[in-house]
Amino acid sequence: MACGGCSTGSGGSSEGGCSSGGCNKLNVFDWLANMELPSGQAPFNIVEVRFKNSRKEFFRNTNNLQLLQGNIVTVEGATGFDVGVVSVAGEVARLQLKKKKMEENDPEIKNILRKSSPNDIERWKEVQELEKKIIVRARVLASSMKLEMKINDVEIQADKSQASFYYTAPGRVDFRELIRAYSSEFRLRIQMWQIGERQEAGRLGGIGSCGRELCCSTWLTDFRSVSTSAARYQQLALNPVKLAGQCGKLKCCLNYELDSYIDALKDFPQTVDLESQKGKAVHQKTDIFKRVIWYTYLDAPENFIPLSVERVKQIVEMNKNGKKPEQIEDLKQEMMKEKEVGYVVGVGTKKNTNRRRRD
Repeated sequence: MACGGCSTGSGGSSEGGCSSGGCNKLNVFDWLANMELPSGQAPFNIVEVRFKNSRKEFFRNTNNLQLLQGNIVTVEGATGFDVGVVSVAGEVARLQLKKKKMEENDPEIKNILRKSSPNDIERWKEVQELEKKIIVRARVLASSMKLEMKINDVEIQADKSQASFYYTAPGRVDFRELIRAYSSEFRLRIQMWQIGERQEAGRLGGIGSCGRELCCSTWLTDFRSVSTSAARYQQLALNPVKLAGQCGKLKCCLNYELDSYIDALKDFPQTVDLESQKGKAVHQKTDIFKRVIWYTYLDAPENFIPLSVERVKQIVEMNKNGKKPEQIEDLKQEMMKEKEVGYVVGVGTKKNTNRRRRD
C-alpha cells in the first residue's frame, strides 16, 4: 500500500504509513524499540503523531491500541477529527514528552480515537489534494488585497472543518478582511499562523547547497542566531549569496564548528605585518588547524612562506623590542615547508602526492 504522507505515493507499508521514515520530517529514531519492559509494566499510553510537514502533537492511547511507528491513526481534532501518522511510540515518546517539558497528565493532550479505517484514509487523501488547489487560490486573494504577506502553506483538517494557513510577513498584518474572504471562498473555519523564514524553510523542506536535505526540515529544532563573526572565525569570504540558506538567513551550519575554531584560535597572535632585515612581510592567509600562518615579502609576493604560530609570536616580540631577525623563516620552517606542509619552496603551490603513476 502507498504511503499516505508522501507526495510521491510510494514507499508505503501495509498500514499505509511510510515504512522507511523518509517522508517523516524531524524524524526520531526509536532506539528503545527492541527493549522489553519489566514484567507488569504497562506500555506508555501516549504517542507522538505527525501531521503535515513538521507539525507534531502528543495523543493519549486510551483504547490500548497496538501502535507502531508509521501507523495511520484518527485522533481528536480542534473541532472534529483529524488523521496523522504515529512518529514515536513507547518509552521514546515518554522522553520526547519530557523534552517538550510537558506533563503526562496534561489535560490538553487529546485522545486517539481509532486506527484509521479505509474510509478515513480516503478522506485524508482527498484533503491532501484539496490543499494543493486551495493554496493557489489563497495566494491570489492575498495578492489582490495588496497585503504584505506570503502564504507559505495550508493544512486542512481531515474532516474538512478547519484550515490553518501559515504565512511570513515583515511586520504585523491586518488580515481580518482576508479571513472573511477565505471563509466565504472555502467554507471552512480559518486560522492564520505567522512563522519566520527559518520555520518556513523547515516546513517546506528542500535541498541545501551541500547536496543534502535541509537541517531544519530533517533534525534541527533549535534555531540559534547566526552572525557574520562565525564566518570570520572560519576564514570564510563574507559573500552573502554563498553564506545564506534557502530561508535568506545565514546558514545554521556556520555554528556547527564555530566552537572548535574559537578554541583553536585562542593562542594565535594578531595577524600583523612582520619586520626583518630582508624586508617587510605581510600576512596572506592562515591555516588554523595546521597552526600555520602564511606571509610574503613585499618584493616577492609570489613566494608564500609558512610560519608556525610560535615563530610568528617570536618575531612579533622581537619587533616590539625594536629588533629585526635576518629573515622571518628559520631552519625549522625550511624543513616544515619541504616535509610537513608539502609545499614547493619559493613557489607556494601544493605538491600532488596522490597522483597515480602512468605506465
